[in-house]
Amino acid sequence: MAELNANMINREELREYLNPVYDLERLISRVVYHTANPRDLIAFKTSLQMLPAIKTLMNDFSSDLLCKLNRDLDTLDDICDLIERAIEDDPPISVREGGMIKDGYNPEVDRLRKAKTEGKSWLAKVEEEEREKTGIKNLRIRFNKVFGYYLEVTNSFKDLVPDYYTRKQTLTNAERYITPELKELEETILGAEDKLTALEYDLFCQVRSEIAAQVERIQTTAKAVAALDVFASLAAVASANNYVRPKINEKGVLKIKNGRHPVVERMMNNDMFIANDTFLDCKNNRISIITGPNMAGKSTYMRQNALIVLMAQIGSFVPAEKANIGIVDRIFTRVGASDDLASGQNTFMVEMTEVANILRNATGSSLLILDEIGRGTSTIDGLAIAWAVVEHISNPKVLGAKTLFATHYHELTELEGKLSNVHNYCIAVKEKGDDIVFLRKIIPGGADKSYGIQVAKLAGLPNIVIDRAKAICEELEQSNLNNITRNLDVGALTDAATRRKPDDVDLAQISLFDTVKDDDIIKELSEIDLAHITPFDAMNKLYELQNKVRNRW
Repeated sequence: MAELNANMINREELREYLNPVYDLERLISRVVYHTANPRDLIAFKTSLQMLPAIKTLMNDFSSDLLCKLNRDLDTLDDICDLIERAIEDDPPISVREGGMIKDGYNPEVDRLRKAKTEGKSWLAKVEEEEREKTGIKNLRIRFNKVFGYYLEVTNSFKDLVPDYYTRKQTLTNAERYITPELKELEETILGAEDKLTALEYDLFCQVRSEIAAQVERIQTTAKAVAALDVFASLAAVASANNYVRPKINEKGVLKIKNGRHPVVERMMNNDMFIANDTFLDCKNNRISIITGPNMAGKSTYMRQNALIVLMAQIGSFVPAEKANIGIVDRIFTRVGASDDLASGQNTFMVEMTEVANILRNATGSSLLILDEIGRGTSTIDGLAIAWAVVEHISNPKVLGAKTLFATHYHELTELEGKLSNVHNYCIAVKEKGDDIVFLRKIIPGGADKSYGIQVAKLAGLPNIVIDRAKAICEELEQSNLNNITRNLDVGALTDAATRRKPDDVDLAQISLFDTVKDDDIIKELSEIDLAHITPFDAMNKLYELQNKVRNRW
């Protein structure tokens, strides 16, 4: 691809010749299974006509891969010539209607086609010749469904009828005759259309079978053309969008300098896309925990890295300033929210099923893209699952895959100090009073909040809801959730909750690790004399304490 990228003139000329080429593998499969119609063969011929020019251009390239493709590319001149001689340039779709075999390809087709179109002139010629031979001036050639074509002679000229006339019918004023020549002409004219249609079908099937017999040659050429089309297209895109040639390593290192998303950057005007760096390896940088507000660019960042790895491994240049890509065996992603209600799976169940599939099938050489694991359930359950998943992935004896893990559970940032191969990154945000500006730059460190209320404001939530959310958030930050739920205006809290989407962050998230002060319950537990209490009394006491805990939550 590097050579195609460097030779712009030859590459663009090559793409012009490749543009009219149809899907040769699809067309030859239709030919082999005898489902190809005449227009399929014309499309096939049109494609083959481009091959000589493509092969001529390929002679100018010297890289090993392009030279191999050039050797595999057969111009298939004999097949192209066969279709050119046999099939009309604008044939019908159906193979049973005729009109698809060219004039000059088969003598019998030419004769039958001529009989179909020139039958009347042939009859007129025979009629004129018989008048001159016999001297019967009013001799006529007529037709009916019973006798077919016949010569009709009036009684006044009956004496001039020659011996080779065979009488077929006597009328009051005339006699009707046939001759061997007229009977042969009748068979030719009357059966011409049906015979022509049947003969054209047989000839078409013969041509199709001759092409099918060359399937191996055609498939080899088709694969070479397809590969060349892919590489030329990738080279054109790379040249137009300033992609670079990546280095490939087998050490598992993923190092990208100023990587970009190949699609998103094209959708943004004035080069507004913010490029970001990435570094992952199989040692101390296996997992990146990425935090930051919604809409700040976490998902875009993670997906662009997956795309860059994929593009590098198919032989493409990549959207980055520099890239050193370690070979991966698979790329696994768990991104977005979806459900499958018809089979009884809600959003969280679908998410967990996909995570389970990833953990069962990924290896230490895989790349994992995980976005918001555990968001579909309660905060405690979701955090516990996300925490356990990160621990599982980080352990090289269990999995040890390179992973980009985006989350709103800021508690996961504590793993950076507990797991040696986990590192925190976040999206830079600039605050302007109550508003925020997304800088979309990945920087080391963890975010301390999600800016959910500010994002909700950007989304257009009513001001009354935003103001109430701010008040609740302040109270939650100043006190523990256990006391706050007693002091908050329950009605206002309920009103806010009814407007909350199911996937929003639970209100308990901010104060998840606050300590609940249940000193009286602890004191009561410590005063129980376990040596002298009966099992029945112990059950009653446990039930009493359990109710106290439930009432407080």
